[in-house]
This record gives sequence, C-alpha cells and structure tokens, in this order.
Amino acid sequence: MTLFDLTGKNAFITGASRGIGRAIAVALADAGAAVALVARSGDGLAETAAQATASGAKAIVIQADVTSQEEAAGAVGAAIEQLGHVDVVVNNAGGSNFTTDFLSLRLPGWDKLIRLNLDSAMYVCHAIGGHLTGRGQGSVINVASVAGVVGSPFLAPYGAAKAGLISLTKTLAVEWAAHGVRVNALCPGWTATDLNRNLWGDETAGKATVASVPMRRWGRAEEMAGPAVFLASDASSYLTGQALVVDGGQTAI
Repeated sequence: MTLFDLTGKNAFITGASRGIGRAIAVALADAGAAVALVARSGDGLAETAAQATASGAKAIVIQADVTSQEEAAGAVGAAIEQLGHVDVVVNNAGGSNFTTDFLSLRLPGWDKLIRLNLDSAMYVCHAIGGHLTGRGQGSVINVASVAGVVGSPFLAPYGAAKAGLISLTKTLAVEWAAHGVRVNALCPGWTATDLNRNLWGDETAGKATVASVPMRRWGRAEEMAGPAVFLASDASSYLTGQALVVDGGQTAI
C-alpha cells in the first residue's frame, strides 16, 4: 500500500467544494497529502476542509474563480506560499448547466462552458507548470469526461471542452515528461452529483440515462477517488499522457 501513500505531498484541487472534487480532495488527504482546496463557494470549501482534516491532514481554503486567469494564478501562488510547494494538481472545476441541440445553441453558452471546462485547467497548468517542472516532479490530473471521448449529443460545448482537455493533457505529458512531471486525464462516466440531480433524482430519467451503461447504474463521486489517488501516487509512476476512463463500461460498447 506504500505505493499509494501521499504522506509529505501537497495537492492543489480546483472545484473542491462539492461532488467529485470534494471526494478526490478528501481521498488525497486520507492518503496523507496536505490539500489546497480551491473553488468559488466558501461554505462548500469549509465543509470539504472539515472532512479532509478529520484524518489529520492539513487543509487550506482558497476562494477563487479559476475561469479567471488572474484568479487562477493567484490561487496557485497562494497555495505555494502557504504549503511551500505543490506536488499534485487536480483540475476538477467544470460542469454543464444546460443541454441543447447544436443548432439551438446560444454562442455565449459555448464560450461559458469552454472557459469553465478547458480554459480553467489551462490557466492553472500555465501558472503552475514552471513550479512543477522546476522541481523535477509532480502529477497533474485533469478531470475530463467520457463526453470528451465519444460524441455528446445535446452537450456539444461540454464535450468539445473535455476533448480539448484530453488533448491538452497529452501535449503537456509529452512536453513535461523529461522534467519528471506526469499529466493524465480522469474521465468519469455518468456520476451522481448535485449538478445532475435533476437526472438521477428522477427514477425514470435516471434509469433511462444509464440504460446503455453495462453496470446499469450511476457512478458515485467516491468511486472517482481511488483512481485519482492512483494517478497522484507512485503507483502510476510510469503512466503519463493517458485518459483513464471510469464509466461502468459505457465506452466499451
């Protein structure tokens, strides 16, 4: 189990106030890492911090909107200042609050989802990349989605952003490999979080949504935590530039 031990490591997690981001942050803390928790919601961050520190880990809260380049860079700087250095980066901020067919899409909606799901991770990577490569070590985990791997009807901007994030992941993995920094993408399938409660909370819609998933159920946010710890730890020391899909078998069909 020492392969998965993160004692002495410091992790920077965006979108850490709820859902998958919270589950990953708490799991990294349970594995021994100190965590810098980043999101817009102060109340949500406080709750995540309480759960993370329950295992004895150090947790700092940084309230920031990483869709802003300035705030993303500021959050990175604050984390390095307070923790001393960062070893693990989890770009989890993202989501989609609407669905529509492409021809009905309002272009400002496209811009918004690209900023939230792609630009935010790019801003963080751009701000922290020199720190990681300068130290000669690190693991970056970009939380993408199966929507970036297959076609995503009615989710065009979200799927395009996640596909772009997977491409960015592969590019940075190649550019940073010689500097000891690994970059991978974690691609969840249909996962029950507050953001999509309107789907899984409805018995009929919830079952219909996962009807094509071989495991015939929704994933849980906590089920993304183990794969994230794997990608953050020495257990994946020779793994970089990959998109790890955790989807109950959905894309195997």
